[in-house]
Amino acid sequence: MIDLTNKSVLITGGTGSFGKRFVKRILEKYPNIKRLVIYSRDELKQFEMQQVYPKSKYPGIRYFLGDVRDKDRFKRACEGIDYIVHAAALKQVPAAEYNPLEFIKTNILGAQNIIDAAFDNEVKKVVALSTDKACAPINLYGATKLVSDKLFIAANNMKGKRDLSFSIVRYGNVLGSRGSVVPFFLNKRKEGVLPITDKRMTRFNITIDQGVDMVLYALKYAMGGEMFIPKIPSYHILDVAKAVCTDCEIKEVGIRPGEKLHEEMITPADSLNTIEAEEYYITLPVMPKERKEKYLKYYNAKEVPDGFSYNSGENDQWITIEELRKQIKEYVDPNFEV
Repeated sequence: MIDLTNKSVLITGGTGSFGKRFVKRILEKYPNIKRLVIYSRDELKQFEMQQVYPKSKYPGIRYFLGDVRDKDRFKRACEGIDYIVHAAALKQVPAAEYNPLEFIKTNILGAQNIIDAAFDNEVKKVVALSTDKACAPINLYGATKLVSDKLFIAANNMKGKRDLSFSIVRYGNVLGSRGSVVPFFLNKRKEGVLPITDKRMTRFNITIDQGVDMVLYALKYAMGGEMFIPKIPSYHILDVAKAVCTDCEIKEVGIRPGEKLHEEMITPADSLNTIEAEEYYITLPVMPKERKEKYLKYYNAKEVPDGFSYNSGENDQWITIEELRKQIKEYVDPNFEV
């Protein structure tokens, strides 16, 4: 784990699902961190978080109201910051189709504001959260996150002599995160019917702790320009339904606009620039062979075969129904019973 002693960290979207888990981990490990800035736009969530992590107990914590759309406000928040973790985003796929400009303002223009603020302050590293939906996107949300990813990666070419790097972590649905399928099914099982878009559907499975581990790994090891992709199991959506409720009726309702049958995280086109390390696949920007060799050596990695792809439907790891139930109890609802 990265040593954050005497360091200052800012997390955007700090009151969200990922943000809360990230803050919990950091404060458990470094209760006397120099500064941990929770940057988000929801005053109620910040108030609630202050009850859990009061400044009286954690003197380094700061609650900073603001939106990543507001360039001046964010630049001010970054004064004296060493590391930025960018977890703020608008992410609901149907909402993006009806409100495209709002997603562009937050996910794309907000990303550029973060890059500019990092340039204008003495920030050392920026790690931004991506999504499987940015891989060969078929919906507007995914398209905005793809542009965001490209902005962060390209920023490494514009940093000049600054001691600064930008990298990405990309993963799929986080088990139990707000708006995800497990909380939805838990609510619907009271009605005895679980609506499923398509019985063939698969998804990658990652826990919130694994997501935090990825970000901490990137903060410690990233050289700049990498996109880290975890090696994780898949699940069938039918297995999630069975894990939540054995007696419920399954009702197939059809795939929503902008939704895929299987999650993708690496396409065959990406394989030319992807290397495989022990824990993660790492997609690199296009670069000369000699520079790529440096990444291969640094991560003790190997190149993936040409045409390699990584999607949830063709995965070689699958999580069982029983394992899903254990994770639901641990990460979603401690009172969960089948």
